[in-house]
Amino acid sequence: MRLPVYQIDAFTDAVFGGNPAAVVPLDAWLPDAVMQAIAAENNLSETAFFVPPGPGDEDAWGLRWFTPAVEVDLCGHATLATAHLMMNILHPGTDRVVFRTQKAGLVAVTREQGLLTLDFPARPPRLPEAIHPGLVAALGGPAPAAILAARDYLVVYDDAAVVRALAPDMAALMDIDRFAVIVTAPGDEPGVHFISRFFAPSEGVPEDPVTGSAHCTLIPYWAQRLGTDRLAARQVSRRGGALTCRLEGERVRIGGQAVLFLEGHIHI
Repeated sequence: MRLPVYQIDAFTDAVFGGNPAAVVPLDAWLPDAVMQAIAAENNLSETAFFVPPGPGDEDAWGLRWFTPAVEVDLCGHATLATAHLMMNILHPGTDRVVFRTQKAGLVAVTREQGLLTLDFPARPPRLPEAIHPGLVAALGGPAPAAILAARDYLVVYDDAAVVRALAPDMAALMDIDRFAVIVTAPGDEPGVHFISRFFAPSEGVPEDPVTGSAHCTLIPYWAQRLGTDRLAARQVSRRGGALTCRLEGERVRIGGQAVLFLEGHIHI
């Protein structure tokens, strides 16, 4: 079997920045084990697979995402990469695409003022009933200002320098009782409202370069804290990435750019 594959850097305007995702167009879903094996072989934060709309799908393309270790419920950068591929290479001139996902429902991507903007569900953080006792020690920094949670822990610091300097114990984070850990602080660059980093070693992603799904939690938090529904964000991983953010009720809008790095074929 010969499958097309594209590698696209998302949330960046230049190759070697942002977060690289592999995107594999399919005519029909492959067995889960095969898609998982392809994602493991690609060894990127996520590999996206998508299929054409089926009967009753109302023009929504099927979309799934896999890390090297697991299938995930929501992924921003690989959705952005998939939309970039469809709008600019496979179906040029398209300005909006809708995807049907297994766990996040319908998500959409729209071309807006030079950006591709994700329409994703908001996941506001709340005080968790319990906090894993090893969380702060595993992160390796000082005591945070707050610890909240949605799908992931949201660990808030007052100083961006602390977030940038964290060197987590990834083995210890493997035992944390949430999908991942987001760390965040107020922005320390002109025009940037907040910064973040994202760690999910138990899911096959020690540190994700730029994480759209994390901003489903970050945007509601910072919108409420700063009193604005329009925010500029930066994820301060080694590669780094820029995101424009809006809170719209129970949805978030996450904008960014993407660039094609590689195209080829998978032989299995």
